[in-house]
Amino acid sequence: MKTMLLLSGVAVLVFLNFCNPPGPATDLDEEFSGIRTVLEKYEIANEDEDFSIIEEIWADDDAIILIGTERDEKLVGWEEIRKAVRNQHRNFENTLISITEQMININETANTAWFSEELSYNFIYEGEAMSYEGIRFTGVLEKIDGKWKLVQGHLSMPAETKMSKEMTNN
Repeated sequence: MKTMLLLSGVAVLVFLNFCNPPGPATDLDEEFSGIRTVLEKYEIANEDEDFSIIEEIWADDDAIILIGTERDEKLVGWEEIRKAVRNQHRNFENTLISITEQMININETANTAWFSEELSYNFIYEGEAMSYEGIRFTGVLEKIDGKWKLVQGHLSMPAETKMSKEMTNN
C-alpha cells in the first residue's frame, strides 16, 4: 500500500511538471549584450554631455544611489544624481573615457545584474587637463519595464598604502 501511494505521488508530480511548461527561456547572451550596450551608452553620454541618455539609463527612483570618489559624494535618489551630473557637465570639457576590465553578472531570473569595470577618465577642468587612470566603477542594474536601468553605482580610486605593499610583497 505504501509503495502504491508513493508511486501515485511521483506520477502526480511528473504529470504536474508537464502540465506547467516553463516560462519563456531567457537568452543570456542577449541580456549580457543589452547590459554592455547600456554601459557603453552611459560612457558615451558622459563624454558627449548628453543628459537625455543619462536620464534614460538611471532609474527614476528615490532609492537609487551613486557613491562618488569624494568623501562626501553619496548621492541618493534621481534628483541628487541629476544635479551632480548637470554640475559635472557644466564644469568639465573634452571628456574622454575608456573602459577596461569589464565584468558583468546576471542573476538566475535575469532581472538584476551587477558589474565592475576600470575607467580612464580624462577631461579639461578650469582650463587644466585632468587624467585619472584605474578608476573602479561598480554598479547594479535592474530590468524595469523590459529595460536595463542603473539603480546603484560606486566609483573609487585605488590607494596605495604601506599595508597593501607589505601584503603583496610577501
